[in-house]
Amino acid sequence: MIRTFLWERKSWISFVLGLHLLWIFIAFIDTAIPLQPIIYMVFLSLLFFTVFVFIRYQKETRFFKRLKEWDHNLNMTGVDAPDTPFQEIVSDSLSEQANLLRKTATENRIMLEQEKDDLLSWIHEVKTPLTAMHLMIERLGEDPVKSHLKYEWLRIHLLLDQQLHQKRMSFMENDLFIEDTNLESVIFQEIKTLQSWCIQKGIGFDIQLEVINVLSDAKWLSFMIRQLLTNAVKYSSKTDIAIVSEKRAGKVTLSIQDFGRGIDSRDLPRIFEKGFTSTTDHNDHASTGMGLYLTKRVSEPLLISIDIESKREEGTRVTLTFPEKNDFVQLTGV
Repeated sequence: MIRTFLWERKSWISFVLGLHLLWIFIAFIDTAIPLQPIIYMVFLSLLFFTVFVFIRYQKETRFFKRLKEWDHNLNMTGVDAPDTPFQEIVSDSLSEQANLLRKTATENRIMLEQEKDDLLSWIHEVKTPLTAMHLMIERLGEDPVKSHLKYEWLRIHLLLDQQLHQKRMSFMENDLFIEDTNLESVIFQEIKTLQSWCIQKGIGFDIQLEVINVLSDAKWLSFMIRQLLTNAVKYSSKTDIAIVSEKRAGKVTLSIQDFGRGIDSRDLPRIFEKGFTSTTDHNDHASTGMGLYLTKRVSEPLLISIDIESKREEGTRVTLTFPEKNDFVQLTGV
């Protein structure tokens, strides 16, 4: 800070030093003026000037030091009161700007909350005609169009469900209820939802559940498994999807393995990024790049770790490792 202060006052300091040098120069070339008293006066003057600069440094930089340490949280109470008119101008300008930004942030937050509430309301309203549409499709009998309609209905249903859970994630911690959850019922319910799609693609399931119960939130765990099964079915055809639960190193794991197109090794580090689809199959319009991103986001509050192994054209295995009971002491409502 002292270097900055001296550089800021360099013109004044240069002027004073130049004036003193001028006195010495005049006394040197003019024999009528004694040189020694002039040098003594210059020495005393520079000494007092140094003390004056030090005092002004302490006084003038106090405000700017606190301003530099300010954490930019739009609250000016942590900044010292200004000591000079120019500091007052800076302080008033920053206060006005902070108030304006606070007001804008509050308005934007209210607007976002309103848009989120409107979207959630719209999704719930859309579910009613969607349910009616599903009943109408079921009444078509053996019509060849039925399977195609069910597939398109399922796509809409899954996208709406994904959007609904995405909007709820901001207050997910308030919605958690950790309890013993039956893996078998959750998995079979999600398979039942995807049944028509699996039949259309000729996909079966090989299920081996050594461990049935896990400690988790049933609703959000269902969402995670739904995203993983949707990906497995989407990128597979005429193969079985293996679902295995077991205990490893004292923790329950659930593996979902498909034998579809797999993921390129260079894409693996980026698969949890929002909106990332693929560098190899970049033109695949069926991919949204949201499934694994949302799964990863949900897994964090649930303390579930996700590991993915994949080879191109051989398939993908996703392993969920569930926490133990002691790991949930930090979560509210357990």
